[in-house]
Amino acid sequence: MDFQHRPGGKTGSGGVASSSESNRDRRERLRQLALETIDINKDPYFMKNHLGSYECKLCLTLHNNEGSYLAHTQGKKHQTNLARRAAKEAKEAPAQPAPEKVKVEVKKFVKIGRPGYKVTKQRDTEMGQQSLLFQIDYPEIAEGIMPRHRFMSAYEQRIEPPDRRWQYLLMAAEPYETIAFKVPSREIDKAEGKFWTHWNRETKQLFPCLSSSSCSSTSRWRSHQPRQASRLGLLG
Repeated sequence: MDFQHRPGGKTGSGGVASSSESNRDRRERLRQLALETIDINKDPYFMKNHLGSYECKLCLTLHNNEGSYLAHTQGKKHQTNLARRAAKEAKEAPAQPAPEKVKVEVKKFVKIGRPGYKVTKQRDTEMGQQSLLFQIDYPEIAEGIMPRHRFMSAYEQRIEPPDRRWQYLLMAAEPYETIAFKVPSREIDKAEGKFWTHWNRETKQLFPCLSSSSCSSTSRWRSHQPRQASRLGLLG
């Protein structure tokens, strides 16, 4: 646009543009911007009527040419109506169902009681170290099941008054009840050959062995009779 020779303009500077010229220039900039961002053939709100003019079905406005319509799409009114339409459609859209969680089938076994057991107290005469050897019999253990064990502090159970001098050694194998041996709460010697478990698949017997890290020959290591773990509140 020629701003040089308008009335009121100074030599060497642009003239004063009228409001109509400014509006025309603004519409042209908006049209060029729309051409870069909008494919008019895919615009769902663009329509050519029987009179040869163009309509915006969203804003219900009439336009003499495509350029005028494209400039309109970049204006405040059209952009506001687009935002309102998007919000309305989002509100009216049906809620998407939550994805189904993969169901993991939990094997259920009918409990058949507590397993047989035997506890042997041992002493290493050279080291003066005590140990306990457990023998747990699982003749009817379920196919594909491996016996499990873990230690638990006295503060995890909910039946006996907590006593930090004691801990529990839990043994579990389906379909037997989980049992818990009450043993002194000493540090277990985890050195090689001192703490181990062995599962004999042929005889179906579990042999856990644990040794005290204390070497005092006067200390006593003993085990109480096993309790059903559920009676101690360990299984909920």
